[in-house]
Amino acid sequence: MDYPTELVDLVTERSKGFQLEGFIAGQGPIRPKLMLVGEAPGRNEVENHIPFSGAAGKELIQAMASIGLTRENTYITSAVRSRPYKVVERVNKRTQEIETVYPNRTPTKKEVLAHAPILDYELAQAQPTIIATLGNIGLHRLLGSKWQISDSHGTVYHGPILELNNKQDNYQQSEKEYTVVPLFHPAAIFYNRSLSEKIHDDWLILGKLLEKEEV
Repeated sequence: MDYPTELVDLVTERSKGFQLEGFIAGQGPIRPKLMLVGEAPGRNEVENHIPFSGAAGKELIQAMASIGLTRENTYITSAVRSRPYKVVERVNKRTQEIETVYPNRTPTKKEVLAHAPILDYELAQAQPTIIATLGNIGLHRLLGSKWQISDSHGTVYHGPILELNNKQDNYQQSEKEYTVVPLFHPAAIFYNRSLSEKIHDDWLILGKLLEKEEV
């Protein structure tokens, strides 16, 4: 998606002081049946400017394909549009020398709030029929921290979501109502293989919901 220059400048200004790298636009059609809201870009995404193009992306594309979705018919974005990184000093196992590396990390609440204008703009422009959040970060951004993916995955929520308030310093409930389905982040399978069946079942629930929208 192309964003107004002033919107990008605003988010850049709001992001000053945070350890964030690059800026990756959300991708997909206007008025899609589904918008996916992830966490934040990783190193791969910063390099190739394609959302979910790393290892987690492969899992995501397979899950999407299982219910007939592709990158072409799905809008893919995230709560934060830049890569959050941390600075780590470690000993190189090969050279035994001290080196500095910059691995990915989970975005903070302040960073999510800083990027809130972008997601609000995407929702207004894309107007998705259904939103699916991937992991807790996207879920908290839209429905609040009381929602936890471990408890709410695979459920169907219909109602207002959180949007930036007029002062742009916190969230408020939207007037418009949305349909939101919380899903596990596709990377969750790397850390807990036992989630495989739950993830599969949740995507089937989403698929059936999308089929109803076509009737």
